[in-house]
Amino acid sequence: MTTEKSVLSTMQREALLATLKSRFEKNLARHPGLEWSVVLARLEAFPEKLKSLSDMELTGGEPDVVGLDPRTGEILFFDCSAETPDRRNVCYDRAALEKRKEHKPATSALDMAAEMGVEMLTEEQYRYLQTLGAFDLKTSSWVLTPPEIRKLGGALFCDRRYDHVFTYHNGADSYYGVRGFRACLRV
Repeated sequence: MTTEKSVLSTMQREALLATLKSRFEKNLARHPGLEWSVVLARLEAFPEKLKSLSDMELTGGEPDVVGLDPRTGEILFFDCSAETPDRRNVCYDRAALEKRKEHKPATSALDMAAEMGVEMLTEEQYRYLQTLGAFDLKTSSWVLTPPEIRKLGGALFCDRRYDHVFTYHNGADSYYGVRGFRACLRV
């Protein structure tokens, strides 16, 4: 069911599409072989995805096309901002948030992703993103954590330092001003 809150106005839609097209054309190396007309046709076929892209944009994610899923034909948008988007100061998930007794953050990364209608990047997707540029040189991003790690109270995050991509662990209930999450949207 589409709610009024989930629908962009015509002006918002046109502004978002112009921004996405401009970013697409400025960063052709991120999506070799893809034409904007194909992306636009896919967005027009799934207009409900525009709200998620708008949320990614409004939180500083600078979403851009990074490829095409050969199995499904879905176009993949990732947050391509230089640093992790302005979705920071969040612990990993709802269970971690509820575990905190004091100084709870406002929400969790997984809750925020669900609200936005996006997925958090996996470690594999994060490493792929890093082949397209140098991201998170000063910040870090939570990534989807395997259940066996999460079950023990941990969660994974990644960043890029010393021209290398690192994966680390932390308590899932931790949160920092420089750690957020990067999103993936399939259209």
